[in-house]
Amino acid sequence: MQVLQVQLEVGPDPAEVGRARRWARSRLAGSGIGDDEPLAETLVLLISELVTNAVVHTGCPAVLRMLFGAGCPEAGTVRVEVADSSDRPPRPRHAHGDDTNGRGLELVDGLADRWGWQREGAGKSIWCEVDRGAPMTPPAPAAGPAALTSTVGSVAGSAGSVGSAGSAGSVGAAASAASGASAASSGTSVHC
Repeated sequence: MQVLQVQLEVGPDPAEVGRARRWARSRLAGSGIGDDEPLAETLVLLISELVTNAVVHTGCPAVLRMLFGAGCPEAGTVRVEVADSSDRPPRPRHAHGDDTNGRGLELVDGLADRWGWQREGAGKSIWCEVDRGAPMTPPAPAAGPAALTSTVGSVAGSAGSVGSAGSAGSVGAAASAASGASAASSGTSVHC
């Protein structure tokens, strides 16, 4: 089975997140995933969250990669990876009430079929996978950000930890719940 990999270098500027979304949409369309398909919306939201986390929380350049045909051949898995030069593992935070940040990794956990992180060179790569053949079902009405926290805390353990299998569901409710997600820096400095 062939795997197509495309990648984009992302600068350490939050404005780069919009460029990454536009780039991802064009690559998804080129792979046959229409811009109006729920799968495309889910993948673009996942990319937006992971790139935002890399740029905002590390202040370093990052590399966005999309792999088409990764994983199970029957499902046609799409894998998204964001690598940065920070060796600091991802640290899930739990937003409360009207908090405007802290929902990024919870959102990834709820939308991706699988996700995790691994050491890459002197830094790390955070990845997620969405199976193209997986049904795109909307989350249950009560599924807000708090409902997405089932095992997101497990990723903070060691390299290669994996979050739970998500629903790969509709992004409408999750997107509105995540407005402003990952918008603030953690306050610790990182050397690029």
